[in-house]
Amino acid sequence: MAAVIEVSSLGKEFGGRRVVDNITFSVEKGEVFGYLGPNGAGKTTTMRILLGLLAPTSGFARVLASDLAVDDRARGDVGVLMENNGLYERLSARENLEYFARLYGIERPKDRVSELLEFTGLQDRSSEPVGTFSTGMKRKLGIARAIMHEPEIVFFDEPTSGLDPEAQHMVRELILDLSKREGMTVFLNSHNLDEVQRICTRVAILHRGRIRALDSVRNLVRGGGKSAYVVTLAEPAAGTAAVDILSSAGGLSEISAEDGRVSMSLDSLQPHEVISLLVNGGIGVDEARREARSLEEIYLGVMGQAEGDVS
Repeated sequence: MAAVIEVSSLGKEFGGRRVVDNITFSVEKGEVFGYLGPNGAGKTTTMRILLGLLAPTSGFARVLASDLAVDDRARGDVGVLMENNGLYERLSARENLEYFARLYGIERPKDRVSELLEFTGLQDRSSEPVGTFSTGMKRKLGIARAIMHEPEIVFFDEPTSGLDPEAQHMVRELILDLSKREGMTVFLNSHNLDEVQRICTRVAILHRGRIRALDSVRNLVRGGGKSAYVVTLAEPAAGTAAVDILSSAGGLSEISAEDGRVSMSLDSLQPHEVISLLVNGGIGVDEARREARSLEEIYLGVMGQAEGDVS
């Protein structure tokens, strides 16, 4: 599948301070790609370079094989929603969308506006002034504005920031629909880890302008492709003996025991082989299961390691 976003050796400096530092990644068509990092990590700077709003100091960023700073045609295939929804609060939801439909030169604008109001669940409130809307409703209408012209790629900068849990859920569902139903590629700037784990296919984790992790969410939570496995022993005191047996077998890594639970990564051994090793070694097993790490655990681990590298 062809990449629709390509970033290579990208760097950006402000006043001698390097905000984006030699980053490289690509995004394939139809992905929901999460760009993670704390405030000041370089997320928004990267997005602004991709959108052609900032010039890079080094390297390049291409969207749909084009530089959006100079390619008007390619810019027409991109939708953007920054933290500001870009709406007129004195106008109704329908009037807002009809205004943007005219700006984009949409054919049959009233049909497209009605379609988007239904897609975002705002059809029953379409005649009310946007100024009376909740923050979540405004964000949903902002998404409708961003996809008015049916772009190939849509960029979101912290789309659920400041929303209550119910509104966050509604916005997440809309973003998933954009990928699944509409076939759009989504580039998502966020530091909301729960949001990213729920909706993104791949993520890049940024720290001080550098990418510290880049993989599918599935691989990251399963330990970079390895399968995390936890065995609960019938006798908690047998933890040390269990570690010795498993360590000598090969095919496992990151073996540790605590409070009667033995954790490991399955490199080449299968779960039933782990159980056989322990039982044949005289160690009883109460329970065994695969265990995935949360994205939050992965993120905090990456941040901690990155801080250690810096220091």
